[in-house]
Amino acid sequence: MAQVFRWSVLAWIVGILAACSSAPRYVLTKPLPNKAPQAQPQAATSAVMTNARSQWMRVDWAELPGFNEDALAPAWNAWIKSCERPVSLPAPLLALCPQVRALSIASQEEQQAWLQQQLVPYRVESLQGEARGLLTAYFEPVMDVSRTQSPMFPFPLYQVPANLNQRTPWFSRQEIDTLAQVQTQLQGRVLAYASDPIDVLILQIQGSGRIRVAEPDGSTRTSRLAYAATNEQPYQSVGKWLLDQGLVKDASWPGIKAWVAQNPQRLQELLWVNPRVVFFKEEALGDLDMAWGPKGAQGVALTPGRSIAIDPLAMPYGTPVWLVSRGPQVNLQKLVFAQDTGSAIVGAVRADYFVGAGAAAGELAGRLKQPLNMWVLWPKSVATP
Repeated sequence: MAQVFRWSVLAWIVGILAACSSAPRYVLTKPLPNKAPQAQPQAATSAVMTNARSQWMRVDWAELPGFNEDALAPAWNAWIKSCERPVSLPAPLLALCPQVRALSIASQEEQQAWLQQQLVPYRVESLQGEARGLLTAYFEPVMDVSRTQSPMFPFPLYQVPANLNQRTPWFSRQEIDTLAQVQTQLQGRVLAYASDPIDVLILQIQGSGRIRVAEPDGSTRTSRLAYAATNEQPYQSVGKWLLDQGLVKDASWPGIKAWVAQNPQRLQELLWVNPRVVFFKEEALGDLDMAWGPKGAQGVALTPGRSIAIDPLAMPYGTPVWLVSRGPQVNLQKLVFAQDTGSAIVGAVRADYFVGAGAAAGELAGRLKQPLNMWVLWPKSVATP
């Protein structure tokens, strides 16, 4: 008999993505509240376990492609990050954290042996029994900005307007750009100015990013713009708009930028397709922070190549997942962790793969869309506290 368990999570998901082939992804990261209620899934005892949007089918370790080939050290760092936020973890996963920390300096062979001793692999399927799903990717943009507006840096990045809560939804992107009364309300709310309006749009769609600021003393400082709020307008995909009108065949970000370069007179029309605007808060970014991404919905910093965004109704945050995806962009067989969510990430076998920061990561994220299989690795017999 299937063991039924449910997870109750508070994930702040904004907008609804009108997804399309190779179109930009809309994934937004936001930590869970400190006292978010968390259900307590039991230890692995059944051949089948089900929840609201997925079912897990118990399998042998031999079913996991490439299990003995993955370099586990980077994954272990991501696992330790999950353990740093115990309130976000179900009891069986939380109980493993002392051993996870102790094994951080173990050999790969010791880590693999421990995984097989302590965990059970479950193939993730839809409730209809479909085991193949979709993998996309997201990233953290990096851009040069200025604290002052100039012809080279004309496009503002805003912090939360003081009167945001007085109107729902707040003004649209077009209204923000064109109405004098809105510009008045945004005076003094600019964090920085960017040189490329498409980069601003990418930053808003990804939900966070890094900015490099040239300071008056000639130094350059890097900080993070993290998600703070939106204008609560509906998200509309500019990539889908271009595809629907037959204006492009490649709706990746490089493809969109190429179209804008050829049609600069239609830039504003393109931008106003998406009425949603994201407001940011600036966070210091130390040397140790540079290796990690922004905080995901679990409330921990994302690990490039080891963190995924998932549907929290398909698996709880912090779950170790064996991810397999083969396609024209990447071939993946690796251990990752469910540490984030997003408005486009709905369903059992659905994941968004965090690929890191910068231009190369953005190129991959803009093009990655390929088949996916996942196996949850769940504790065998952990007593619930």
